[in-house]
Amino acid sequence: MRSLLAIAMIAVSLVLLELARMGVAVTSVEAGRTPVTLYAQPDATGPAVILAHGFAGSEQMMQGYALPLARAGYRVHAFEFLGHGRHPDPMSGDVTSVDGTTRLLVDQTLSVIDAIGPQDAPLALVGHSMATDILARVANRRPDVGPVVLISPFSQAVDATTPADLLLISGAWEPRLRAFALGAARMVDPRAVENQTVGADGILRRAAVAPFSEHVSVLHSRVARAETLAWLDRAYGRGSDVAILPTGWAILALLGGLVLLFRPVARVLPVVQQPDRRLSRGRLACVILLPAAVAPLVAVPLNPSFLPVLVADYLGLHLLVFGGLQLAMLVFWKVPMGRPSGRGLAVLLLGCAVFGLALDRYAANFWPTPDRLVVIAILTVGAVPFMVADAMLTAKASVLRRLALRAGFLASLGVAVALDFEGLFFLMLIAPVMILFYLVFGTMGRDTARRVGPLSSGLVLGFVLAWALGASFPLFLA
Repeated sequence: MRSLLAIAMIAVSLVLLELARMGVAVTSVEAGRTPVTLYAQPDATGPAVILAHGFAGSEQMMQGYALPLARAGYRVHAFEFLGHGRHPDPMSGDVTSVDGTTRLLVDQTLSVIDAIGPQDAPLALVGHSMATDILARVANRRPDVGPVVLISPFSQAVDATTPADLLLISGAWEPRLRAFALGAARMVDPRAVENQTVGADGILRRAAVAPFSEHVSVLHSRVARAETLAWLDRAYGRGSDVAILPTGWAILALLGGLVLLFRPVARVLPVVQQPDRRLSRGRLACVILLPAAVAPLVAVPLNPSFLPVLVADYLGLHLLVFGGLQLAMLVFWKVPMGRPSGRGLAVLLLGCAVFGLALDRYAANFWPTPDRLVVIAILTVGAVPFMVADAMLTAKASVLRRLALRAGFLASLGVAVALDFEGLFFLMLIAPVMILFYLVFGTMGRDTARRVGPLSSGLVLGFVLAWALGASFPLFLA
């Protein structure tokens, strides 16, 4: 029954996700050294749209907007900022200064627009999160920019007159960004309310709210995407009859189906009997609290900074200290880790690769550029002992014990941020990545560990964790 449910989820999701792409040609081009993906129907002549992602994002994360706009006849140019996705060059500059990293990203966006060439109609700009500040500044410098759509917006470049044609979309669960969007609308009309279009002296504003959405799910909100299409259609005098498909739910169902399907697949592995030596509550508390306290106290003062990825070198050291301590205690207490299983390694690695392929095609970048391979290799040194210890602790643990173990690691990252907020601020972005990793790869790893022992699972998941972190976090050159 579980297998049939998983197969049905995967099949229905794939149909929906491929329907969303139907009729759209996806072409990879370059604007200088910037990778650009063009989404357009064959021979499309509609207005050009520049589509930009947020921090730690990629052009794949913006497909929820790119595909319906392309099916409506627009020519959508989605590009990747410096240091993100498959861009070969790192970010640089001062991330806290408008004249630092922000200026470099504005210049990059202007170069992409120049590479596209002159257009018959003003350009449309659509961006999410970090990109909202970049695009607002671009709109203020380019006379050939028309409608602007800022998703999860915040920018000091938005004032009472620029951008002149502006839609601001916030998720219902983004209170601070909702307040900013409404404030931008009230610069034009003090009586403006959410989901109302207001105008004065040639300035047009609307602060729209996407229900049941936060900072990531707003990228697949059907309301937000319909608002975007309607705003562009109004600006260009067009009429679009395009179905906004539930791609967000389809992605979740596809990825969830792959995880569900892995358990019956894992049954091809032989069962290797392992001694059941579960930790007492006292030892469990020790294996959670001691590494959580020691890892930041050791790693923060050392805080290496030689890798070209934000906080990657620190994270590798933190993983090594945290996982090394746990592993040492588990070995001392004679908790079994088992022996490597070639079949177990192969099956789990294949399952993770299939998941990664699906993620990369429909949701977010998962495949690294060559420059990131060194980062992944160094992160693996810390991630492997961390995940081997995690597999030993969670293979036969209850849900509550697994939650306590994972919460201990996240708490240790929080302590590290508190000890060096300025230097390790970006560690806070690791939390959602780790939660997703535990839910997906951790579940598949546990299915494997229960069959062939924790060691094979930990070895694979250590490599996959290093891969996921190395592939997703921005390259940065100080």
